Amino acid sequence: MKLVAVILTLNEARHLPRCLASLAGIANAVLVADCFSTDDTLRVAQEYGARVVQREWVNYATQFNWALTQLDADTDWVLRIDADEVLTPALVTEISARLPGIGPEIDGVFCGRRMTFQGQLIRFGGLFPIRVLRLFRAGRGQCENRWMDEHIKVAGLTVDFQNELIDDNLNSLSWWTAKHNSYASREAVDLLNLEYGFMPHDSVASLLGASQAGVKRWLKETVYARLPGGLRALAYFLYRYVIRLGFLDGRAGAAFHVLQGFWYRYLVDAKVAEVKRHMQATGCDVTTAIERVLSIRV
Repeated sequence: MKLVAVILTLNEARHLPRCLASLAGIANAVLVADCFSTDDTLRVAQEYGARVVQREWVNYATQFNWALTQLDADTDWVLRIDADEVLTPALVTEISARLPGIGPEIDGVFCGRRMTFQGQLIRFGGLFPIRVLRLFRAGRGQCENRWMDEHIKVAGLTVDFQNELIDDNLNSLSWWTAKHNSYASREAVDLLNLEYGFMPHDSVASLLGASQAGVKRWLKETVYARLPGGLRALAYFLYRYVIRLGFLDGRAGAAFHVLQGFWYRYLVDAKVAEVKRHMQATGCDVTTAIERVLSIRV
């Protein structure tokens, strides 16, 4: 059985050694799909024996699905992992023990994902346990066609593993806010596409049924997206911080829930409103407005 880990990178020299070290006990090979990094990412990847391919960035889904086409023909399973994530030893042990015995009807494997913020585990706010599909049979799965919040979709059945990986980004808060500003533009595109339908749209809600990702996507697309912009960001924050006990995460948790649960969501809504104002002021169509306002060509 050959398991290949796929990692997308852009200037990830800080995180990559830790990620690659966590894969040593489970991955038969590692494919790093790089977007022309200017730091030591390539050197680090090669030192750990990873194969590196490079391609200009469009979005995560496009880059990841292209990386799948670069896998060797004898690949049996694919592990999707980000450079700032690590597999826990318990998950490595579970994969080693259970994956070889999985039947042919199973195409995907869910595991847990824990998240840290400023060095602290986020335990509340509905953010753990998060179930993510990260292992899938080669040729039986791909990344759904979205600009943000992409999930792996598979053709067959799935199974749950009990252990988890950890998302532990080491960069500064300034880096985090800049990254989420970029994320907000991409998520604004997805929300505008729900309303205007200007490009094909995959929804994990219809693909994964009652999975956690499917339920969350269904709520996001059928409930959250229909609430008034701005107000829904506040409602979501209160749900996470009060109802789902996010306040128990302490000071670092408070910063995380305010920034990721309110500020980020409000920023998405503000960008959607900005695109619509440009459409109204200039008479252009939505894709032209997105390119002019958000600098994203769809």
